Amino acid sequence: MSTPILLADYAHARAGDKGNTLSIAVFPFDDDHYAWLCRELTTERVRAQFAHRNPSTIQRYEVPGLKALNFVLEDTLEGGVNRSAGLDRHGKSLSYLLLAIELPKP
Repeated sequence: MSTPILLADYAHARAGDKGNTLSIAVFPFDDDHYAWLCRELTTERVRAQFAHRNPSTIQRYEVPGLKALNFVLEDTLEGGVNRSAGLDRHGKSLSYLLLAIELPKP
């Protein structure tokens, strides 16, 4: 079994928000790693990484034309921009939390 790697070493991400919903798109640096990303970056792994935020649902969308995955996490932003007292009410930095997931090497 190989040593796990950080997703950040193989991909980058972009986060956005709408109300209390967080959306994070993940793009592999190398298009050849897209199949690996689809296989290894599951909603279960994302749920475990965001467990402390207690998302009610997580949807994963594959975007093969862009070689990307988009994760939509509901009820994750402490009520959203207008209600949260959190430092990052928009959730922009939460893409880094996703990129900290350890995965098997491609």
